[in-house]
Formats: sequence, structure tokens, C-alpha cells
Amino acid sequence: MATEEQQELRGTLRRFFAEKSPGAEVRRLMEGEAGYEPEVWARMGGQLGLQGLAVPEEYGGAGFGVRELAVVFEEMGRALVCAPYLATVMGAEALLSSGDEALRREWLPGIASGERIATLAWVEGRGWDLDDVAMEAVRDGDGWVLDGVKTLVLDGHVADVVLVVARAAGELGLFAVEGRAGGLTRAVLPTVDQTRRLARLGFSGVAARRVAGGDARRALDVGLVGLAAEQLGGAQRALEMTVEYVKVRRQFGRPIGSFQAIKHRCADMFVRVESARSAVLQAASVADQDPAELPVAAALAKAYCSDAYFHVAAETVQMHGGIGFTWEHDAHLYFKRARASQEMFGPPADHRRRLAALLGIGP
Repeated sequence: MATEEQQELRGTLRRFFAEKSPGAEVRRLMEGEAGYEPEVWARMGGQLGLQGLAVPEEYGGAGFGVRELAVVFEEMGRALVCAPYLATVMGAEALLSSGDEALRREWLPGIASGERIATLAWVEGRGWDLDDVAMEAVRDGDGWVLDGVKTLVLDGHVADVVLVVARAAGELGLFAVEGRAGGLTRAVLPTVDQTRRLARLGFSGVAARRVAGGDARRALDVGLVGLAAEQLGGAQRALEMTVEYVKVRRQFGRPIGSFQAIKHRCADMFVRVESARSAVLQAASVADQDPAELPVAAALAKAYCSDAYFHVAAETVQMHGGIGFTWEHDAHLYFKRARASQEMFGPPADHRRRLAALLGIGP
């Protein structure tokens, strides 16, 4: 059950994103270089406090939890908002879960206010699992130096703060890099989903600071919950679009929604959306109340919501008929977002295997 504050937050966000992220604006930002609107991003941080929603008050945030973040992600997914929010939340979470008080005080206030965009970089092309990381951090006086490549970095092309997962003496660690550091190159990658930017970051003798006690695992699990909530929001909106359409599209003298086959398909879509909602609510609650169980809940939510969103988005295109395949209709935008987010952070099969291993029932 949502609290009164969460209900108010949802209503505020629904109105804000309806104004700032209509279909025409999404298409405009898809074609832009940055992939987001700085003025809207600034309002998200300064007026709504979204970037600092789950950041403790002592670092300039509001001190809420993942349950409130899930509301934000759901509404952003519903409106296909183009903004580096998921990347920034994961970057902030990586700092919060570390033991580096100095870096937290230096960087979190700017992240919470929306003045600094953060991201987490770990993928190197071998897979999404942290164990696949091979980049080595080398000591250089009092600091560290990074060489290598990170790919599929969320909004890495605009990040002011990059939290890099690398190995030091064989052990995984977290290293903080300024977005304009010397030797750091950034290139936007072509993607199926043009509403979200992924980048390739090249490191050539890049100076870095080691994050004391840095561990990206909780940040990744919170990212999975956020992505699952975003998928839920997109699936909900796709379902609504479909139901609205089948009520007015007529064939053989009657609305196509009156045909039993269409009713069954819409009912199946509804069941998948509501099941996804349960998975997201459970995962978000676990993140706040029982962190030890977060890996299980996050894997389950990502696996289920990925498949649910893709199924609903595909059905949306199909039941809209010819118009659903056109560039002018929004159905294809949700379909592309669904397909891309299905693979992001690992496909559903990977998370089902992880879930089985965590529960002790895997091979």
C-alpha cells in the first residue's frame, strides 16, 4: 500500500512528465546530441528534488528510500523520459554504500542537487557480471591510474562523475574519475532504443581516486530495481494505449475490443502488468527493509519485468495493426525501450540463473 507521500509524489510526477515529456519532446531529444534537456534536468533536481530523493539529508538529499525511487522510475518509464536519472542514482548509490566519507561529502551534494551527473562503469564487453571485470588499476604515487575500455556506460558521454569498477591486486574495487579527466575519451554508441544513451569510455593513463570500501554490488541491485520499475511504468502505459485503441477501432461494424480473442489478449497483458507491479513493490521494499535479501528480489524483478514489458509492448504494436508499425505512433518507442531494457544489465535468463544460484537450486 502506497503512503500518502508516495501518492502525492506520483501525482506530481505524472503532471510534470506529462508537460515535459510528451511524444514530440521525446522525439526531439532522441535526435539531440546530449539525449536530455538540461533545463528539465535542473528542475528535476532543484524543484522536485528527484536526484537527491534517496540521498541522506546530511549530503543534501531528502533521505527517502528505494520505495520512493521506484515511484519515480515507474512514472519516468510511463512517459519515456529522456534523462540520465538511472545512471545518476546508481552512481550515488555506489558512493553511499562505500565507506569513503570524504568523497561522499565532496560529490553527493552536487549529485543530489542535479548539478552533477553520475554514472557507474563496469562492463567491458565480456558480460554484465562484476566478475567479468578485467581492468586493472595501477598505483601512481598517492593516486591510481586506469587504462582500458568500459562500454555500455549509461549516459557516460555527459557524466561529471564516473565510478569505475576495476581490479587492484586482483581484488575488485571502485575508482572515482572526473568526467573531464585527461586521457578519458567518450563516444556515444548506436542503440535500438534512441531514448536512452549508452557510451564507450576509453581510459589512457586516467587519474583516479580509490573509493574507500567501494563495492558496486548494491548499486547494481538498486539499478535492477529501478529498471524493473521503469519497465512496469512503460508496460502500464502500453496497456492503456491498447485498451483505448481497441475501444474505438472498428471492424465488421463493431469495436475490435468486443471480440473474445482481443479481450483474452488484453486480460493477459493486464495480468502480466499487475504481476510486474508486485515484483517491483517487493524488491523496493526489500531494498529498504531487508538489504540482505535484495540480490534475490532484484534478480526476480528484473527477470520478470523484462519479459512482461516486452510481451505487452509487442502486443501493443500488434493490436494497433498497421498504425502501430509507423514512425508517427508512440507504440514503436515503447517496443524499442522494452527490447533494449530487456537486455540491459543482463537478459532475463542471466537473472534467472543468478536467482537459482542465490536460492541454492541452480546447477
